[in-house]
Amino acid sequence: MGWKTKLDTWIKTNTYHHSSFSDIKYLLKLKEKKNLKISLGFPTLNEEKTIGEEIKTMRDELQIHYPLLDEIAIIDSNSTDRTREIAQGAGADVYLASECLPQYGVIQGKGENLWKSLYLLKGDIILWIDADIKNIHPKFAYALIGPLLKYDHLKYVKAFYERPLKVGRRMRPSGGGRVTKILVRPLLANFYPELSGFLQPLSGEYAGKREILENVPFRMGYGVEVALLIDIYEKWGLESLAQVDMDKRVHRNRGLDELEKMSFAILHTFFTRLQQQGIISVNEQIEESFNLAKIRGEQIILRGEKLTFMERVPIIKIKEYREKRGQKR
Repeated sequence: MGWKTKLDTWIKTNTYHHSSFSDIKYLLKLKEKKNLKISLGFPTLNEEKTIGEEIKTMRDELQIHYPLLDEIAIIDSNSTDRTREIAQGAGADVYLASECLPQYGVIQGKGENLWKSLYLLKGDIILWIDADIKNIHPKFAYALIGPLLKYDHLKYVKAFYERPLKVGRRMRPSGGGRVTKILVRPLLANFYPELSGFLQPLSGEYAGKREILENVPFRMGYGVEVALLIDIYEKWGLESLAQVDMDKRVHRNRGLDELEKMSFAILHTFFTRLQQQGIISVNEQIEESFNLAKIRGEQIILRGEKLTFMERVPIIKIKEYREKRGQKR
């Protein structure tokens, strides 16, 4: 079977709509039958405007009304606003990433929070949701958990959606996800064509089985999502992956300066993975810093930027993690 036929089949069989998993009572029966625990983690940094409503929405519907979620937690990067206070008041467990496994050092960023959440959370299924969603709904949880409960062959599920773009005071119905459309999806189409069916490869809402998440590295910085997607695909194959249509996601839009840094980090991730897998050969060292040309008055200046591209090893290799999970190897 050629990759195009395989991809076409995958799109038809492994792409779902959130409404397919809206019967939460049924999902709860599956969870109980399979004796699974499910954890929801929010990686946070200064999200006081949205985190309280996100936690309340998930807790009211999926922890109190239906006990689908065994725990809800934030893993925080030393927020300077009221994120931790609000999260605790809303009923979530609150962790500081800097206080978890400090003997392995502290790195600021989302990838670090995700990696350390595997140590902190107890679930057999781990769900991560970005903390800046303005149109939060329980579907962002149950529709990602649902496929993993219903289909044993699935191991990792990502959300996709329309992303409105705010221009001035006006909100366009689409146009968000600029880095995804002009950078990431073309790169996937060229180098990992079987992954080109993912509509939102950078989405911050995804769920996976612990057995696979503990066996992949976690990249620090903006490259964490695409690295996870590539690594899980390479190790477990396309058939283990799925995506779910959430219709629409409203969140803050990043400025162009931040998108420049994001693009550089993602390019660095792609080049690193392609080189590691022998797909391309890079003679020069892949740098961790770059210069951006900026206009200041009538002058053009170069401003240096340096990003962190460290990767955390698969957490299964960490002695403290294995001891906590009761694993001998």
